[in-house]
Amino acid sequence: MKVVTILIAAVLTTTAWGTALAQTPPPQAPPAQAPPVQAPAAAAPAKPAAVPFPAGARLAVVDLQRIANESAEGKAASAKIQSLNQQKVAELNQKNKELQTANQKLVAGSLLTDSAKAQIQKEIDRLNRDIQRFTQDAQAEVEDLQGQVQTEFQRKLMPIIELVAVDRGVQIVFATDTGLVWRDTAVDLTAEVIRRFDGAMGIAPPKLPSM
Repeated sequence: MKVVTILIAAVLTTTAWGTALAQTPPPQAPPAQAPPVQAPAAAAPAKPAAVPFPAGARLAVVDLQRIANESAEGKAASAKIQSLNQQKVAELNQKNKELQTANQKLVAGSLLTDSAKAQIQKEIDRLNRDIQRFTQDAQAEVEDLQGQVQTEFQRKLMPIIELVAVDRGVQIVFATDTGLVWRDTAVDLTAEVIRRFDGAMGIAPPKLPSM
């Protein structure tokens, strides 16, 4: 059996599934940070036209980002991260509403005693600390899930890449995002990897439109 060398970077990059903290100050309160929020997905580039794989080719390339974006397994992993992210955002929004309510009580409480005002201010300080801790914990939780999903995705994908490469008689497979500046599109196995990856996961291929 031929030895197949596969040179790839991380399969799921933080660019695709990454999250970032955004400042979300509630009214009349010190700014609080929101948990990571998914950036809007960029428009998918047009798929390259399928061309025959060159006979005798010993080098090939795969677009890992495209595999992550288009494969059923990649879409499921992305949805899992987005679900957790949305849950954390909803929880933070509720905490910010509580903080806003407390601030409104303090601003409108001109007739409150000094003791009552101090009590409200104490509650505001507590809510601010709670929001800060929640934000940090939420970010860590999303990043942890992202790491788990990336590891599992790569574990499932690597044997498929190797299988396709061996079937094609390829010895080395490069990823398109690891420094290549030009390639013949005929050696791009991305579409075939997606098809066989979905098949290995029990996903039926999409039906072609009837003519």
